[in-house]
Order: sequence, then structure tokens, then C-alpha cells
Amino acid sequence: MHVTIEPGVLYFGTPVVLISTVNEDGSFNLAPMSSAFWLRWRCMLGLGSPSKTTRKLARTRECVLNLPSDPLADMVDRLALTTGSDPVPDHKLRRGYRFEPGKFAISGFTPIPSETVAAPRVQECPVQMEVIVEAIHGLAEDDPAQRGGISVIEVRVQRVHVEESILMEGHANRVDPGKWRLLILSFQEFYGLGPKVHPSRLGTIPETLYRGPDIERARETVRAPALIP
Repeated sequence: MHVTIEPGVLYFGTPVVLISTVNEDGSFNLAPMSSAFWLRWRCMLGLGSPSKTTRKLARTRECVLNLPSDPLADMVDRLALTTGSDPVPDHKLRRGYRFEPGKFAISGFTPIPSETVAAPRVQECPVQMEVIVEAIHGLAEDDPAQRGGISVIEVRVQRVHVEESILMEGHANRVDPGKWRLLILSFQEFYGLGPKVHPSRLGTIPETLYRGPDIERARETVRAPALIP
């Protein structure tokens, strides 16, 4: 039997993403989030408009999207309820957030240089994507009570780095989903992916048929100078 409910959030389950950016003073920030989805070599990110990460994305127009595996949940959780904003905004204070400038230090993650952006990659994450911001849109612009509160950020991927161990055997450009367990956030709790439950007929389509022009465009991207010794 179904019942009608009004949950405060509708986070049924999406990947955890660690967004690494560069602060105004040249230090690095690391922000966990889970409102993200991919279309080819583009990604849509949902973030609070007043957040420091959103403001930095608007200013620098770049970041790295790092995807942790489920064994990294404890390290990711150390970033929970922290913010790079000082003073801490009132709405975050009410939820128990504290100011923390050293996100890499408190989490134990290791910053490593990227190839095309100044923001660092997270060494421990099996997947790291260097991206640039192409557009920032407002969400719920039709509602005066919500207008200006949430930004939907379109980014374009320029480099994809993966651990060699998760590549599909015999394929240089395909990730084997059976070789790693992506960390998932469902209703504010961490979960891992289980084993494959059923083969998909979509899986018979060669991935090469989905390749778009952004891949060729990414190859032309000039390498950025490394900021990490």
C-alpha cells in the first residue's frame, strides 16, 4: 500500500562528489556534495548560491570533481558540518556547521596537481575529473521565497583520471563498474553499491557511440602550471 508523504528532502541516492577549488589566498578547499549528474562530458551540480564553493566556481570558472569509493566514507564524513565561510552563515550555524579552513588536513585526503586547472585532484579518489564552468543557472526562479537560493552549475570535463585497476579489461577508455564501489548518499546516509542485479540491454551499445565533440575539445586544452610541489 502506498501512502502520501511530505519528506523534507528527496535525496533517494546520488554519488558523493568532492569538489576541490582554490581559495583567494591560494590555499585549497574541499567540499562534499551529492546533487550531481552527468550527460556525456558535461555535469550539472546543484549547490547553495551563497556557499563559498559556488562563489569560487563563479570567480575561477574551474574545479575538480573527485569521486570517492565506499571505503573512503569515514574520511568524507570528517568534512561533514564544516564550511570554508567565515563567519559561518546563520542557516549553517543552526545546522551545526563550523568554520574549517584546512579541509584536506582534517579529512586526511592528499592534494595532487591537475593538468588543466589550478585546483588539485584528490589522490585517494579512484576517479578525478578536471572541469571548467560553462554556465550558472538559478533554480526555483519562479518562486520569490526560493529565488537566489540554489544554483545549478553546468561544467564541462577537460580531463578524466582513473585508477588503472578499475578499467575494463581490454578497453583503454572504459570503466568497469564491477571493479569499484561508488560512495552513495541516500537521505543523508552513506551507502555503497551492491553487485550487478541484472544485465542491461543498454549495455550492448558500444560506449564509442556516445562520444561527443567535448572529448576532442578537451584534447586541445593547454596544461595548467602545477601549484603543488
